[in-house]
Amino acid sequence: MNTTLKSLAFFIGFMCLHSNAVSASNPHEFIDLRAQEMVSIIRNNQELYSNDPELFKDKINVVFEPMVDFRRVGASVMGKKYYLAASAAQRLQFIQSFKTSLLDTYSSTLAQWGDQKIVTIFPEESVYKRTEDVQQNLITASNVYPITYKVRKDKNGNWLIINIIVNGVNLGLTFRNQFQALAQEHNENIDEIIKHWTSDANLE
Repeated sequence: MNTTLKSLAFFIGFMCLHSNAVSASNPHEFIDLRAQEMVSIIRNNQELYSNDPELFKDKINVVFEPMVDFRRVGASVMGKKYYLAASAAQRLQFIQSFKTSLLDTYSSTLAQWGDQKIVTIFPEESVYKRTEDVQQNLITASNVYPITYKVRKDKNGNWLIINIIVNGVNLGLTFRNQFQALAQEHNENIDEIIKHWTSDANLE
């Protein structure tokens, strides 16, 4: 994929990617309902980013934040070594930085997309494991990109996204590799890693 399409895939992935999690007994319905809501926001707010970018980001964040288990994702991105070495304050700071940078980095690109369609594949299942894979297709004017969401049911019965594979690219692994590269660059100084973090997954 070129950089723009990678950006689209990564952001749609992690957005359609905790405290106010949406409950759904069926993980496929959970993903589909929120994905369609995201598409609706994009289509109905094409001019909002230019006129009021903060309001545009707020609209996205209403859908974005409750869908992802940021604690689990953040721990996975840091990796066991750095997660255990970090203080509780550093862990929280990284999770917030990770979340904020995703929204800030991709909201400008997101405003350009008004023609995509997302189709969820509903299997004939009625019993679900603690962790499930949900399949979708992101359909643009010229291509179809497969997306696999790995979702996990929390102790309250809510389905939350813990990883996504977009067109064969494992986002969790990609961000973990980015964290490792920053750790080497900054002599494993966790404060410096957090300071320099940006969720672009080295797309360039």
